[in-house]
Amino acid sequence: MSGTTNTEAPFKLSVPDADLELLQKKLELVRSPDELDGAGWDYGVPLAEIKHLTEYWKTKFDWRKAEAEINTLQMFTRDIEVEDFGTLNVHYVHQKSDVKGAIPLLFVHGWPSDFFEVRKILPLLTAGGADHPSFHVVAPSLPGFGFSEAARKPGFKGAQYAELLNKLMLSLGYDEYVYQAGDWGHIVGTHVVKHYGHKHVKAWHTNMPMVTIPTPTRFPLVFIQTLLTLPFDRASKDRLASVRRFAATARGYAAQQSTRPQTIGYSLVDSPVGLLAWIYEKLVAWTDNYPWTEDEVLEWISIYWFSRAGPAGSLRIYHEMSDGGTQEIATSAGWTSVPLGVSYFPAEPAQFPKYWSHTIGKLVFESEHDAGGHFAAFEVPHELADALRRMYGKGGPAHGVVAGKSGYDG
Repeated sequence: MSGTTNTEAPFKLSVPDADLELLQKKLELVRSPDELDGAGWDYGVPLAEIKHLTEYWKTKFDWRKAEAEINTLQMFTRDIEVEDFGTLNVHYVHQKSDVKGAIPLLFVHGWPSDFFEVRKILPLLTAGGADHPSFHVVAPSLPGFGFSEAARKPGFKGAQYAELLNKLMLSLGYDEYVYQAGDWGHIVGTHVVKHYGHKHVKAWHTNMPMVTIPTPTRFPLVFIQTLLTLPFDRASKDRLASVRRFAATARGYAAQQSTRPQTIGYSLVDSPVGLLAWIYEKLVAWTDNYPWTEDEVLEWISIYWFSRAGPAGSLRIYHEMSDGGTQEIATSAGWTSVPLGVSYFPAEPAQFPKYWSHTIGKLVFESEHDAGGHFAAFEVPHELADALRRMYGKGGPAHGVVAGKSGYDG
């Protein structure tokens, strides 16, 4: 692991006063667009909601309080060398369980999320108990997100994310581990599993199953099952209809970020309210009527605003993974036989027939939930934690996959 340091440096977030003062000036000078009468959410985030959040951000939100709460997490940085890309300084949460046999778990976020999505589920995963397994949790900021350094040249793609994440786990002494993710974390996870599965990644779980559409030549058995059952399967029809709606009405952000991330980047870096609207729309639309508080929203947005690479750094993953928009973003690096678990949450924006999850990998565990959406670990942490406990717990299909780590003492 040449270029990868064996020493992690403790990390404490401390935004300079000058950066807070600049944010305050920008909030005082904000100029808002007009709005059509009765437009609601049809044209985007309603003006009244953004005005309210802007005023709260300017007059009531206490970043120093939020910062102190973030700093209660056990955070570190470490230099990781990635082939052809030099050394990147990576930020991550590393919370160990008190259980001696705890299972190492790599928790990876997507966009527009960050490492902080792990906060609510963290104490659940690390908790010990006679009736459930416990985990040592590593939750990194992906390069360009949060407080990790961004790649400095084009071409940082799936294989590079996989190399970095696997080296991070190895550097922490976790030669074998399991993986949990959604959104970009899912896509990156398929690369981690492809390159390092079985030897290092012993099983993985996703709360956003991004499938391969079956054809007569790709997953023919799933294709035949689709032909035979889809005409009579109302639930699967509804799920496919949700995919079509999402593609038609809600993917403009992805097209922009895939083709010209630099262009939209100027707005997001220069305008805190522009950043707020760009991300707040997703926080509302992609969750299951989650009762966001002003403080939660602004803490989420502020992490992007104060991020190491700036808000534009997180957009480039779309460009790299789609070759500048010339290709559809590949949702998988290829099917693998590493044991896979899937959780289905009802408000996930794009959903597919459940049996299509067999196109992702060796499906050994499924869990369906009555509540929750795209940010399941934040919205319904107990639900997601329960799924992971059942998958890796005694009697579960992935119990004991990590050598000597059952998740229980003894």
